[in-house]
Amino acid sequence: MVATSGQDQLAQDFVQFSVDAGVLRFGQFKTKAGRMSPYFFNAGLFDDGAKLGRLAQFYAQRILASKIEFDMIFGPAYKGIPLATAVAIELARLGRNVPYAYNRKEAKDHGEGGTLVGAPVKGKVLVVDDVMSAGTAARESIAIIQAAGAVPHAVAIALDRQEKATENGVDVNHSAVQYVRDQLGLEVCAIARLADLLQYLGKHSGDSLGAYHEQVLAYRERYGVE
Repeated sequence: MVATSGQDQLAQDFVQFSVDAGVLRFGQFKTKAGRMSPYFFNAGLFDDGAKLGRLAQFYAQRILASKIEFDMIFGPAYKGIPLATAVAIELARLGRNVPYAYNRKEAKDHGEGGTLVGAPVKGKVLVVDDVMSAGTAARESIAIIQAAGAVPHAVAIALDRQEKATENGVDVNHSAVQYVRDQLGLEVCAIARLADLLQYLGKHSGDSLGAYHEQVLAYRERYGVE
C-alpha cells in the first residue's frame, strides 16, 4: 500500500499520540526475539477510555484510507478484543457499521458454548491487532476464521516494526508483516511503521527525543527489512 501525504501525517500524529500516552518509550528493552531494542511499543498502555477512543480513530482512518474490503472485524484474544470493539464503534460513528466477533482462549461448556463471541464469522474478515512479531497470532486467527467458514482477508495493526522475524531463534530475511502478506496471502495495513518513527525522531533533533534517532537508525540497519 502506497501512503499518501495525508496518511504520512496520520502516522506522525499517531507516533506523537503514542509518545504522549507513554505507550511508545525509548531506552533499552528486550524484545520477544531476544534483541535489545532502543524503543518499546506497549499497546496495553492505551488503558483508559480517552486513549482507547483516540486509538480507534487512528485505526478507523487508516482502515478506510487503505480501501481494504471487509465484511466484519475479528479481534484475537486478548489484546485484539478491546481493539476490535473500539474500532467497530468508531467505524460505525463514521458511517461504516460492520459486525464484529472475537475468540476466547478457553471454550465454554455452558450458555452459548464454543470459543467465538459476537456476530457470526462470515464473509471477508478484517483482523484487528496491535503489532506483529512473528505472524503466529495471525496464523491462529486465520485457522479460527477458516474453521468458521469465513475468509481471512486482511490485518490492521498499530505499528509495523519493519524488522526481521525469527524462526526457531534464527533471524530470517522477512518481517512478520511481509510473511503474513506474501506467504499467508492477507493484506496488511499499519497506522505507522518504523520509518515513520524515524521521521518523527528526526524532527526532534534539538530535544531529548532526538538523541534516540541514531540508536533507532542503528537498530534498523542491523535488523530492518525493506
